Amino acid sequence: MTKERKIVRVTVQGFVQGVGFRAWTQREAHRLGISGWVRNRRNGDVEAIFAGPRDAVEALCAACWRGPSHASVSGVHTEETGQSELEISDLASGFQLLETR
Repeated sequence: MTKERKIVRVTVQGFVQGVGFRAWTQREAHRLGISGWVRNRRNGDVEAIFAGPRDAVEALCAACWRGPSHASVSGVHTEETGQSELEISDLASGFQLLETR
């Protein structure tokens, strides 16, 4: 994996709430050494910020198309973002599950 750091905002659409998508994302992020956060959105999407080595972030973005076994993903949208997006979570804990917004 490359050491170049990448930070992206990810929006996952489809049947992605109530199926363990946030917990799955947190486990995958820990496994890949990615920091950031994930939360449900009131519109039914799941939103996340991934920060870490470029290869690991890209791997997690690709894995979001699959998600946990009961999810049915219809779209994954990513956009590069900056360090300020990470400030709403406790980075000392690595990867956080945030409240629905």
